[in-house]
Parts: sequence; C-alpha cells; structure tokens
Amino acid sequence: MSARAGQRPRSGPNGLGRTRVADIQRARILAATVEVVRELGASEASVARTVARAGVSRRTFYELFSDREDCFLAAFDHALAMAAASILPAYESQSSWRERVRAGLAALLAFLDAEPGLGGVLVVDALGAGPAALTRRAQIIDHLIAAVDHGRDEVKGGRESLAAPLTAEGIVGAVLSVIHARMLQRSRTPLSELVNPLMSMIVMPYLGPAAARRELDRPVPRPHRPARPRRDPLKDLDMRLTYRTVRVLTAIAAHPGLSNRQVAQHADIADQGQMSKLLTRLEHLGLILNHGHGAAKGEPNAWTLTPHGREVQQALRTESGGAPA
Repeated sequence: MSARAGQRPRSGPNGLGRTRVADIQRARILAATVEVVRELGASEASVARTVARAGVSRRTFYELFSDREDCFLAAFDHALAMAAASILPAYESQSSWRERVRAGLAALLAFLDAEPGLGGVLVVDALGAGPAALTRRAQIIDHLIAAVDHGRDEVKGGRESLAAPLTAEGIVGAVLSVIHARMLQRSRTPLSELVNPLMSMIVMPYLGPAAARRELDRPVPRPHRPARPRRDPLKDLDMRLTYRTVRVLTAIAAHPGLSNRQVAQHADIADQGQMSKLLTRLEHLGLILNHGHGAAKGEPNAWTLTPHGREVQQALRTESGGAPA
C-alpha cells in the first residue's frame, strides 16, 4: 500500500470526508481490475487500462495502491472475503465431515457461478499475477487440504493405510484442476452441477466405493441463475470521479435547491470560478438541473439532481457502503 494510506483524510463541513470518497474510488478501481483481468488476464491489467475502466486518474490510483500488483492483491483479498462469507457459514452449519465438505463445496461452486469475475481472480488469474498472489493462493489451498484431511478420521474397516496424509493434497489439487478447466472454458453449464461428481471423488479414498456411488445419486443443488447485471450509471460517465465531483453531487442530493455559493460551501470548494465550471459540466452531463432563474433575472441558481444524477448518486452510496451524510 502507498505511503499515504496511513494518513487520515480530512472531512468537509457536511461530514463527507475524503475517506468516503477514497472508499468509492477504491471500490471502482477494484471492480475495474476484476473486469480487466477477466477480459485480458492479470499480465495485461495495466494501470492505464484499470484507471480508464474505473473513471479515475492515475494520481488517484497511486494514492490508493503502490502498483498494479498491490491493486491485484487487494482485489484478491476482496474476492476471498466475499467467497468466505458464503462458504464458511455453510461449512460450519454441518456436523459430520462429509456433510461439512459437501456444504462448503456447494457454496463454493454457487459463488463461482454467481461471481465469475471474483471467482476467476481466486481460481484462475492468481496463477499469473506474481509471487505474492501465488503465496496467497497457496495459503488458501493449505486450509482446504486441512479440511479434507479430516476424512482420515472417518476411515474404517482396515482401510486406514489407503488414506495417507498426501491423499488430501491430491484430492484438493484434482478438484481445483477440474474447476479451473471449466472456468477457462467459460461454459454456460453451471459449476454447481459438479457437486455430486466432485464429492464422489473426495469421499472415495476415505469412505470407499459404496459411499462414492451414493454421492452421485444425491439430489443436485438447484443451479444458480445469475440475475441480469444492472447498468452501471458510473461506467458511462464522461468525466473522472474526483473528490470534488462526489462532494458536489452529495451536497445537491442532500439539500436540493442550493445556489452556486451554497453548493460550494457544502462541498468545501473555495474557488467560485471552479465551482461554476464544475456545475456547468455536471449540467451538460445531465446530472443536475437548475430550477432557479439565475443571473438572467438577478436571482440565484437552484440546483437539483436529474433522474440520471440520482442514479449516479445511488451508485456512489452503494459503493461507499452507506448513505450520504
């Protein structure tokens, strides 16, 4: 992380600090990284491509990340947190080893179906993202091996010698190899349909052929049908997402009818010339609308958000994790 990351950003008079804006910009950069990596691969996810997709400046990127590897690792950690939020509760909800593994595997495959970009970062793209990403990935695999290795406690009937400590490592490697291959194919067949055959492969060394066959005959989880992606109102915005832009839109959203000077006060912008230029730009982009008479009749402007402006503001609220102050 860059040296500036430890500094606490200041807040403006309406409470919308640079921390919130930085969170929004960081979220957009991470989302852009996932998109670019999925399309072109980790080696082609340059800073230039990422900032162009995110709609932020290179300066903003380097205020948040030291380089593109640092950014990819942040995207990897975000993807891991999202996956763990689904997988761990499912795994821990069961009592027996077989049911815990099955529930965790089903949750993993459902996550990969629902979030192919984030899943690709974890399963596919980390392999080409450098030593640090490989180390992160290896740590996760160690946890998976440990979970599968508990299957040795289930071995009975004189078959103990068939389940060596290396067995779990081979099983996890084989499962990940199958999932990796299917993700590279980008097949429309849901990965969730692999639950039964993969579970059959996992239990075979520990519980034997009969248990493996029973796994094949179990009800298949209903495949996840991803919702159609909603249009991102920020993606087509023909301007960079700057601190000032976010503060101006937030001020107008919170206090419709503000004049130029009042917007400047709420947005903590001292230069009235810059304020006027920014408001004009936002008006031309169709984000704000002037309901006042303005200078033509000697009365102040009165700015409100347009429907498109409200879409953008809602997207900003979502990416910052809360409502504007």
